[in-house]
Amino acid sequence: MPFTPNGNHLIAGTWVSAPDRFTSRPAHGPSHSYSVGRAADVAAAAEAAEAAFASYSALPAAARADFLDTIAAEIEARAAEITEIGTQETGLPAARLEGERGRTTGQLRLFASHIRAGAHLDARHDPALPDRAPLPRPDLRLMQRPVGPVAVFGASNFPLAFSVAGGDTAAALAAGCPVIVKGHSAHPGTGEIVAEAVLAALTACGIAPGVFSLIQGGDRSVGAALVQHPRIKAVGFTGSLTGGRALFDLCAARPEPIPFFGELGSVNPMVVLPGALHARGAEIATGWAASLTLGAGQFCTNPGLALLPAGAGAEAEAEAFAATTRTALAQTGAQVMLTEGIAAAYRHEQQHLAAIEGVECLLQAENPPRQARPALYRTSARQWLENPALQEEVFGPLGLIVTCEDAAERLAVACALQGQLTCTLQMEESDLPEARALMPVLERKAGRVLANGFPTGVEVCDAMVHGGPYPASTNFGATSVGTLSIRRFLRPVCYQDIPAALLPQA
Repeated sequence: MPFTPNGNHLIAGTWVSAPDRFTSRPAHGPSHSYSVGRAADVAAAAEAAEAAFASYSALPAAARADFLDTIAAEIEARAAEITEIGTQETGLPAARLEGERGRTTGQLRLFASHIRAGAHLDARHDPALPDRAPLPRPDLRLMQRPVGPVAVFGASNFPLAFSVAGGDTAAALAAGCPVIVKGHSAHPGTGEIVAEAVLAALTACGIAPGVFSLIQGGDRSVGAALVQHPRIKAVGFTGSLTGGRALFDLCAARPEPIPFFGELGSVNPMVVLPGALHARGAEIATGWAASLTLGAGQFCTNPGLALLPAGAGAEAEAEAFAATTRTALAQTGAQVMLTEGIAAAYRHEQQHLAAIEGVECLLQAENPPRQARPALYRTSARQWLENPALQEEVFGPLGLIVTCEDAAERLAVACALQGQLTCTLQMEESDLPEARALMPVLERKAGRVLANGFPTGVEVCDAMVHGGPYPASTNFGATSVGTLSIRRFLRPVCYQDIPAALLPQA
């Protein structure tokens, strides 16, 4: 049976309707009516989350792990319905949604395994030294404790892995924190069916319903009310620089400021060094084009910037690289974008880029409504360094080649980069001396540095870092992917001479 949304908020176990409604705008298939979020809905969810915090945070890690595993199972039980409504709402192909569903359930199970082992606690113990001179040492124990209710904002480009039961939600629940999700209006039906899966898991595991709520729709005032509510103690966000920065500022301006873990944007530069360009320029160009167009370029790790050698005899190789990239991009047809607004923004950014002095258009085509065709531009390192607008992220299948005359110019561009999620080196053994000079710069600029690959795959594992210096994210010490992401919603507490009967169970 096809899934038919009820169109309501889920607040502490109850589906709640609101008087104001909005209509979804799917890429294909039927539209549905949904409740618009209100400040009153935020308040109800936040108070329920606070009421549930004591019991949920006190659960043994094994019980929380069982809850995460049950959410994964309930999502899989709705697999066909999730794929159907997800493809309708976003225009993403079924294979992409199925893969993203696997990533979503996989990270829930990974986090369950992580907390069962107690790996999230970072527990430390300094035993008492009563005979130490000149002063005795008390018994000191440290462990991580959950911070309280967490607000999570669903992302437009990942309707599953970064939305209702995605990475931020899974991390907060693993940490022992109740979650309130602000659903994304681009895929409200997908959000609702996943919330239904979470509710089923809450019921099956006997967990207080206030541990999870979903508030649909609403304008920015709903998001503002959520991050400003005094019960909320941390925020997870994936989205635009403009929207994220506004919420970040609201969090900082609260009477009690709270951490805002926002992933905001990145151009993910790829530095092609001379040896690599000479040895496998065509291969790199073809791979770059494939990475740029994956998912219509709607990945936060889309490598939109390529630094290319152009001096000292590399002109012909650089020209061949550009021609190969252009040919590969031209073979990719128009792709459906997640929303009409994102498609309109992509068209605007193309026009803006083409109008900048010193930028050469190598490929640009008319874009049908809600669709995107690839685009390619080229400029010099000097022009790039003089125009900060060329560092701005373009959300879509667009690449910018920056030609550098020599290693000094490549280093200057690297030093001028803003914070990034990723930086990539395409290199051969002959490039090692220059790569060594670049590495100390690139590791200060990005959360993940790659060699001879493309950054559009983000592995969910212990060692992954998906974050970086601002504006890639608002907290360079955090990651939104991998088991380290759980630590965002924990804080260290030291227990001094506390009797064992009063210590947390873990």
